[in-house]
Amino acid sequence: MNRNQFQEIRLRDFRCFREETARLAPLTLLVGDNSTGKTSFLAATRAVWDVAFEETEPDFRKPPYDLGAFPEIAHNRNGAGNHASSFGIGFRGQGRRRRPVEFDVTFTSRAAAPSPSRLSWRRQDVRVEFSGVNTRKEAAIDLASGNGEWRLEVGSEPRFRRLWTPAFLTYWLRETIDEFDRRSDRLQKRKGTLKAPGQQDLENFSDLLFSFTTFGHSEPLFASAPIRSSPSRTYDPTRPSPDPEGAYVPTWFASVHHQDRDAWLELESRLERFGRRSGLFDEIAVKQLGEMEGGPFQLQIGKAGKRAASPRRNLIDVGYGVSQALPVLVELFRSDASRMLLFQQPEVHLHPSAQAALGTLFSEAAAAGRQLVVETHSDYIVDRVLLDVRDRRTDLKADDVSILYFQREDLDVGIHSLRVGDDGSILDAPEGYRRFFQDELNRVIDY
Repeated sequence: MNRNQFQEIRLRDFRCFREETARLAPLTLLVGDNSTGKTSFLAATRAVWDVAFEETEPDFRKPPYDLGAFPEIAHNRNGAGNHASSFGIGFRGQGRRRRPVEFDVTFTSRAAAPSPSRLSWRRQDVRVEFSGVNTRKEAAIDLASGNGEWRLEVGSEPRFRRLWTPAFLTYWLRETIDEFDRRSDRLQKRKGTLKAPGQQDLENFSDLLFSFTTFGHSEPLFASAPIRSSPSRTYDPTRPSPDPEGAYVPTWFASVHHQDRDAWLELESRLERFGRRSGLFDEIAVKQLGEMEGGPFQLQIGKAGKRAASPRRNLIDVGYGVSQALPVLVELFRSDASRMLLFQQPEVHLHPSAQAALGTLFSEAAAAGRQLVVETHSDYIVDRVLLDVRDRRTDLKADDVSILYFQREDLDVGIHSLRVGDDGSILDAPEGYRRFFQDELNRVIDY
């Protein structure tokens, strides 16, 4: 199982969260009442990924999340407009050689939009912190290792305003190794440090930063929308580009179908296996309309029922659930998809048996090395994951599952990180969680 994954997310003064730490696992399920910050949590996860690995300023209004401007994102501490002046997002994970690494970013307002102002990379006693990014303050780089702590005053050099990525800082530090003595006037020695960083110190800093250039996966993080695109009766070929609503899926199907027959047969087999297991469909096909390969086409679905076979029908004629499930399935099945997936309510328009089948599919994907964070209101998905852990239906272990329960506490929201026992039970669940999932079930049992 791939261990280069987020193991913890930290939030400070972000939306409805004052200061929360949440445990992430290969499969993390977000549950709780409406308007308790689950979608905000997904947005925070994508934002810290963007800064740490995509090396870009995150757009908090980019689909499928729209959190607004800085005043809408910074925590409102008393409900009367007393917004925090900054907010922070961080993570802990396992990087190269399975060594733990940590990253934190602080955002402040720039033209009413959140912008990174301080970044911190850490591993044990080695730390590189860049402050004054994208602000009017003088930029500085703080360094710490087992031998001491130092600060480099960067000033207002334009390149440091734009290039604050691990790759750039690694290059810059290596180029600076032989210049520390000459930069003594800009090097402030701290806490009794008597000498400039040595060769080993600088190698430690470079190795730490390099961990972040290799920690992130080559594919970008994928975030899905809660409502996927509507089906069409026919499609015209276009260049498929992944989007949160899955509008690209039909043309991507056609592209694979025409260009890589073996890949299509493998994808078709996996889709139909899930379709039969979930009861959604038995067959899926791309039907070309006309003689030209680049012409319009249809997606067709076959559902046999009690018969050995049935005529294929247009995707638009078989019910909304199939078209809503396909974008989720594609992101789980395509070989070049992201290793980090954020799903919002994947159960939309699916009947209970299909929701439960998704739970098993999520377990299988996480056991195979993907990391999934799933916001769900479906107890069928949650129960299936727990039952599969208990019955060992997949290779996913109890410790590979985290259930985050979001509970409103006055003006704030608390996140309870719940673990799963080997028997599929929820360990140390708060009373609110038991009420959230069990009250209706107890009523049915008592009836």
